[in-house]
Parts: sequence; structure tokens; C-alpha cells
Amino acid sequence: MTPLLPKRFFMMLAAFLTLATSAQDFNQYFSDATLRIDYVFSGNAHHQEIAVDELHMVPRWWGKRHHLSEVPVRGNGQIIVRHHRSGEVIYRNSFSTLFQEWLSYDEAHTQCRSFQNVFLTPMPKDTADVTVELYDNRQQTMVSLTHTVVPTDILIRHTGYDHVTPYVTLQQAADTTRCIHIAFVAEGYQESEMDTYLHDAQEATEALFAHEPFKSLRDRFHIVAVKSPSVDSGTSSPHLGIWRNTALHSHFDTFYSQRYLTTLHLKDLHNWLAGTPYEHIIVLVNTDQYGGGGILNSYNLSMTHHRLFKPVVVHEFGHSFAGLGDEYAYEQEQIPMYPHDVEPWEPNLTTLVDFSSKWEDMVKKKTPIPTPESSDKKTIEQRVGVFEGAGYSLKGVYRGCQDCRMRTNENPVFCPVCDRALRRLINFYTEE
Repeated sequence: MTPLLPKRFFMMLAAFLTLATSAQDFNQYFSDATLRIDYVFSGNAHHQEIAVDELHMVPRWWGKRHHLSEVPVRGNGQIIVRHHRSGEVIYRNSFSTLFQEWLSYDEAHTQCRSFQNVFLTPMPKDTADVTVELYDNRQQTMVSLTHTVVPTDILIRHTGYDHVTPYVTLQQAADTTRCIHIAFVAEGYQESEMDTYLHDAQEATEALFAHEPFKSLRDRFHIVAVKSPSVDSGTSSPHLGIWRNTALHSHFDTFYSQRYLTTLHLKDLHNWLAGTPYEHIIVLVNTDQYGGGGILNSYNLSMTHHRLFKPVVVHEFGHSFAGLGDEYAYEQEQIPMYPHDVEPWEPNLTTLVDFSSKWEDMVKKKTPIPTPESSDKKTIEQRVGVFEGAGYSLKGVYRGCQDCRMRTNENPVFCPVCDRALRRLINFYTEE
């Protein structure tokens, strides 16, 4: 009589077959290289356009090799790659952009502007059709562009083959074939200040992994620090009349908000990174002035020498890596980003339109909705509910806990709602 095989055997066999299928799908359609596509997004609140700028082939592919046609969060836009002959979706990723954020400001109703955007996909082996879609705040497509990419096109630039910016590996992943690749980039550090930059990058790394769920899943991350030198030290502060010549031309006062520190030069950013192992980007800016910014699947940018450096760089990574929304709202700075009859795609925000898709299962029975705030510190740390005031809106948009790393710099942890969203995303990237 043949003995029954243990359940564990079948689980291991299923995992092996899934891994083999994913690898087969990737190798069927893609080579181990990156297609970098540079776009220009332009227009105003009433009309938008997308144009292709340049195409690059960059050594190796450091992104996902499974779940190729899936996205863990919807984002404010998506890039979709289809096999030209069959029309099959062979890769998809989501993103947000500064351009779309600018469209929510009053200036966009009277002025036209253009913004650089750079997206990475694995390099297709055969002719592919690439579609870029931008969504409005009702999650409807407001503009899209489809263009054809022929891998043998002689005008695709080969970037990162002859010259690679020097970098240091800060952390080696346990399995570099199934991990999340993060690259720090130096901004406003002169060549003579690279030791300071590497120290700041290590500080940022330890700050990130002091937080759950990153702490428990640390071996799934591979981290490098790219040593991109600047002519000048520091960054630009337009409100002070200071303009510096730096690697990424970053500056405060983005959209006239003094603390909003960003770079609009995304082509320069990816030129510095070409040939290094990267997918997610953290830009460290050599300044003691408070500020930063984080944009989903674009970059996280933070000052390094302000006392709040560590909580800010972790907060902004919540934006750029996981698409977590801001959980704060101020009377003097309300922005109507979230219509109250549309459920936000951000996993830590809700308008209660489709609360079952968010953290409804985490709320204990008999918890009042909306949930009143408490002055008891212990209750604040443990209670999951529906707290009004989030996403720059004092009314109609809700967060999962009274306080969180995505709400204040003082709170030392991600709340349970954000923790679960982060954990799910890490598993999406690193598990079959």
C-alpha cells in the first residue's frame, strides 16, 4: 500500500510550480534589462497631454518578476505593457506624480506647466505597446497615451553600461532575486561630504528598520547608497533667494509651500542611478531646514540634518513605497483631494463609500463610527476605529487610528491599519 504523502509536500510542490510558472512568464516576454521611458506630462486643470521624450535600455531588471500584470494599489496613474501581437497585458505598475498634484492647485486653472516623469518596465523581448494612464480624483481616466516600443530600435539609448555612479551596499538581502531594491541618492553633498552622506544614509536605514513591519522583514530588502556629487553644498530655498547648483536641482517652496522639498529633474535622478541596483528611491538632501516629499513609485525625498529627519524619511517612504495617504488635516491648509462619494485608493484612508474594502474587519463590534478621540494614551495606541480628519480634509475623510506615523512626527509607529497595508505590499513584492 502506497503511503500518503504529507500535506507539506504538496504545499512545497505548489510553491515550486508557482515559482516556475512566474519565472517562465517573465522569461517568455522579457530580458534581464530595464526599459526606461522618459515622458513629459503637460497642460492645466482643463486639458492634459502626455508625450514620449526618450527611451533607454539600462542593465538588469530589479523590479518584480511575478504578479507582472497586477498592482497592489491603484495609484493616480498606471503604466501598462501589452504584447503587441496578442494584446496580452504582460506588465503593469501604478504611480502618482507631482503633475497631478499640481492640478489640484488654483494655479492650474490659469497656467500651463510641464513635468518630467520617468517609468521603468522590464525590457520586452518582442514589440510591445505601452499605455500610460492618468486618473483624476474621481479615479476616472483623464488622459492616456499608447505608443509602440520595438526593442531593436536603434534610437533606444544604452544608459548605465559605460559609466555607473559609485555606490556602497548598505544591506544585502537574504535572496536578491526576490527582494525589494532601495537606492539612496545624495543631493546637495559635495565630493568632500560623501562620508557625511553615507552616515546619513545609514541613519535613515536604521530609522526605517526600527519600525514594524520593516523590522521583522528586514532580510527582504537590498539597499545601496549612490554617491552622486553636487557642485554646491545644500539645496535651494527660493523664499530666501538662495539657488544652488546640485545634482538634482531640488528646492523648497514647491507649489509655494515653504516646507515642500522636491526635485522636478527626474531624468537627472535616473541618470545618476543608471546601472545601479534600484527600484525604489530615497533622496537625501543635505540641509537642516525642515521639509520633504514622497510620491508613489517615483521617489521619497527628505532633509537630513533637521532634528525630525528620522520620522520624516520614514513617513515619506510610507508615501513613495506603499501609497499610504497623509492622515492629517489642518483648518488653514485644506485641499479637496478626495471627493466624499468616492472611496480613496490609499489603503489607510476611507470616505466610508466602500469601507469593507479597507479595515472594516479590524474594527471591534460596537465601536462607534465615526470614532471619538480619546485622551488616554494606552487607548490611542491600541484602538482601531474610524477617526474623522485625514487626507487634508477635516470632514468626510477618515483614518484608522487616532495617531500614526502617517499623521504626526511624534508618533513612533505605524498604526495597525498602515502596518497591515505595508506588510501586504512587502509580501506582494517578495512572495509568489
